[in-house]
Amino acid sequence: MTALKFFAECLREGNAASAAWLRRTRRNDAGFTLMELLIVISIMLILMLIAIPNMLNLKATANETSAKQSLRAIQIAETQYATNFPANGFACSLQALGGSASSGPPTPQGAELLQSDLTSGQKAGYSFAIVNCQKAPGAQQDDFVSYEVTAVPQSIGKTGHSGFCLDMSGEIKSDPAGGTNCSVAIQ
Repeated sequence: MTALKFFAECLREGNAASAAWLRRTRRNDAGFTLMELLIVISIMLILMLIAIPNMLNLKATANETSAKQSLRAIQIAETQYATNFPANGFACSLQALGGSASSGPPTPQGAELLQSDLTSGQKAGYSFAIVNCQKAPGAQQDDFVSYEVTAVPQSIGKTGHSGFCLDMSGEIKSDPAGGTNCSVAIQ
């Protein structure tokens, strides 16, 4: 029997005491008390304080993984560049590895080997650069025989924790401080 049916039956039978008790009970059960609501909100705030730093750490970890993959993509593009343009050796800028297919055939200044988001030097919270390029001894033109690639977080601790470096051999090393002093091998 539902409370409404019980209430109606009490009124029909003239049982005013039971009807009054039911009315008082229904009024008290109409909602949550202020204390109950404050407890629930407090619990939700505590859970949010635990979850938000973990979410930010996950984003930084994802950016670091993206940076490592981007370094590998740059190394593959450098190898292809040296194969396609042997007179130039390796590229010493990200822009030389990029380019648009709509601008014509690949050239040493625009080899069309990397996507435009990476050739801009900024991707997924990291800044990329090709550094320490060395020319072949006695070379008349840009004949680079070695290079290094660096990836540093745009905001250390937020977009990433570690900096990464890649040399010609393809070995990726990290700098736990977020810079380019890479000394810890990760492969």
